[in-house]
Amino acid sequence: MKSTRQRTAICEILDSTSQFQSAQEIFASLQQRKESVGLTTVYRVLQTLVDSDEVDALRRDDGEMMYRRCTPGQHHHHLICRSCGRTIEVEGAGVERWAQDVAAKNGFSQVSHVVEIFGVCTSCRS
Repeated sequence: MKSTRQRTAICEILDSTSQFQSAQEIFASLQQRKESVGLTTVYRVLQTLVDSDEVDALRRDDGEMMYRRCTPGQHHHHLICRSCGRTIEVEGAGVERWAQDVAAKNGFSQVSHVVEIFGVCTSCRS
């Protein structure tokens, strides 16, 4: 993938936090940094990063896509606080076995899946 000034700026924003962010939030952060990157470019770069498995994306309950730089090359799931957005990467061996078993029982192969767990973290419960 071609490295551009815009892509570098967006990646710096993604690398600055462990929380999921919307394209609008990333765009606002770029504006605060006085980076000249249009919102359309933000969406385009984010989709390219998702397609190349450099960024994870998930859809919030309201339908908005959220993006996060995650551990590369390692399949994992997320535990996400609904209140503050705190995100923890978690492995789920049981989920992996379940997905493979359900797929095999129904004649499916080349299976992939996404599991996101939403709740309220300890800090937000207080």
